[in-house]
Amino acid sequence: MAEQVFLNDKLVDAERACVPASDSGLLYGSGLFETMRSQNGRVFRLQDHLERLFRSGAALSINHEFDAKFLSDAIGSVLKANELTEARLRLTLTNGPVGQSPEQPRPTLLIAATQLQHYPPEFYRSGVIVVLCPYRQNPTDPIASHKTTNYYSRLLALTLARQQGASEALWFTTDSRLAEGCVSNVFLVKDSKLLTPPLETPVLPGIARKTICEIAAEQSIEVVEKDLYIADVLEANEIFLTNVIMEVLPVVGVEKHNVGDAQVGPLTSKLREQFLARIDTECGEIAGQAAKE
Repeated sequence: MAEQVFLNDKLVDAERACVPASDSGLLYGSGLFETMRSQNGRVFRLQDHLERLFRSGAALSINHEFDAKFLSDAIGSVLKANELTEARLRLTLTNGPVGQSPEQPRPTLLIAATQLQHYPPEFYRSGVIVVLCPYRQNPTDPIASHKTTNYYSRLLALTLARQQGASEALWFTTDSRLAEGCVSNVFLVKDSKLLTPPLETPVLPGIARKTICEIAAEQSIEVVEKDLYIADVLEANEIFLTNVIMEVLPVVGVEKHNVGDAQVGPLTSKLREQFLARIDTECGEIAGQAAKE
């Protein structure tokens, strides 16, 4: 069966999907994207993903007329057409062709799904190493904190990290505050408290980040959102990264510096278990049955 994607208003074969040569997302990175995961045919925290997309669209003038129901139905149709229940999904929304009338925008919408590929199990058993990103995040950049298709600096930093044997790179702001990873949010554990940069740093309001903060509150684990610096990173007892695909990824080393005893920490392990349980709870078997009907 040929892979199916949803393009603008209908399902098409992936190899036949085309966008205009003048598309503003292709030419200028004028677009947004969401990376999502489904289990049992249900997208985890779909409403949160769509709300973030709509907020960024309004903030960055990505013009469209799609509503949550239309996008939800389109996502469901892609999962069904590709016979996927446990999937990684990518929704891309651009401002469409350059030069079109702003009164009648023709955005480009592309939704694709593939079988979910998990991070290697040893990453969670033994933890990973991260490096310090050589680039800096500018708090005055209008696209900071938004998941835009202008993503090459993140991918370049991630490539450099992997060339050094690391799994992620930690970004700091131009005034030396800890921000986030290339594709993740960052949490530190110190004295049994969770420390994480505030959204106003600015950092991406991650869906997994939000979920972890909710779980911590339920478990009476104190979460402190405050400005953090390299000294906080080096003094942390535990560090972990989050996104909906990597889940809760333990960090045991920052370059040559060991985090704690260089072992996966107990609070990190606990929160990972709780995060996976939350996915199971919110993406139950009932949704999987509905997707097959």
